[in-house]
Amino acid sequence: MRKWLIGSGLGLVILAALGGGAWLLSLPSAPAAIAPPPIAQAETDAMIAALKPRRPRPLIAIVGVNEGTEVTDYLMPYGILKRADVADVVALATKPGPMTLYPSLKVEPQATIADFDTRHSSGADYVIVPAMYRDDDPAVMHWLKSQADKGAIIVSVCAGAKVIASAGLLDGKRATTHWYYLKELRSKHPSITYVANRRLVIDNGVATTTGITASMPMMLTLIEAIAGRAKAETVAQDLGLAAWDARHDSDAFKFTRPFALTAIGNTLAFWNREDLGLELTDGIDEVSLALVTDAWSRTYRSQAFTYAASPDARESRNGLRILPDKIVTNWPSERGLAAVDHLRPMQNLDRTLSHIEHRYGAPTASFVAMQLEYPRQSTQSTSASAIAP
Repeated sequence: MRKWLIGSGLGLVILAALGGGAWLLSLPSAPAAIAPPPIAQAETDAMIAALKPRRPRPLIAIVGVNEGTEVTDYLMPYGILKRADVADVVALATKPGPMTLYPSLKVEPQATIADFDTRHSSGADYVIVPAMYRDDDPAVMHWLKSQADKGAIIVSVCAGAKVIASAGLLDGKRATTHWYYLKELRSKHPSITYVANRRLVIDNGVATTTGITASMPMMLTLIEAIAGRAKAETVAQDLGLAAWDARHDSDAFKFTRPFALTAIGNTLAFWNREDLGLELTDGIDEVSLALVTDAWSRTYRSQAFTYAASPDARESRNGLRILPDKIVTNWPSERGLAAVDHLRPMQNLDRTLSHIEHRYGAPTASFVAMQLEYPRQSTQSTSASAIAP
């Protein structure tokens, strides 16, 4: 089952049919954007202190399941932490073999969780937990509990909070998660105290974040805890991020009438789907690649694929082996996505949302940003083509 889109487009259509106009009218309109107030320095200092590592050179494990792990949740922490070079970082899977990411891409994990345990019997300093195709994979549950028992700080990204909650690691703690899954998380785990208006929450050895793009401020906060503010600022500049902290306007992200109408309209336009291709090359930036393919694959109008002339894996900027989705020598230019490596990751995301707006309209760009829980500052319409020249 592919859980790469928030909810099901078909499910929304069915709900609309059953509820008629009353269902849609019952949904709120898009909320007005507000600037969240600054966070007190004491709160920020407490978060940094709570994330301090136990070793001078920490060990960070990013874990996923081979059958389906969210692409940006998995690749963005890896790419950001490897950029910083303040810790040893390893990308894990539960089993040998390639890992299918959703909504796009396939990678070769660097080790299995069993390999990791053999090499590092004392455990990791930090374990990063993305959203996964199921929340209660037995191997993941057992491994997360064992890592927590060994003293690892567990950091979930987006709906990865549901995974660590299923392992019992959020019981009685303060937490957050992606806006779409908040109700489910609180219903299944009523002892959790939800914290609004924060992109990341840390409580007693466990950290959680809001939606997909919140892994960026989370990783920068982690880098700051390990190596200091100056190092985090250097990495942020390389990412194209002027500022970051935990502030968040939770009310700006909810299931709204425009969101539902866009999902329904784009789902019904099934005859007008596009497969878009991005050339997979050695040295490609895995953070930009994840953000761009993730965004294009959430429009309900398009699916992004990587392509190459041979089936061989390409090694990314930071040493992760990525497998091409399609084996072709030439991709049709009218459906080819522009290369990503001449822009910084955040510039690539903003450019992609602008290109989505140009190609499919402003509602679809907002629809994608809402799924990514990305606080897009303004409409950035452009006449530039989203397609590579």
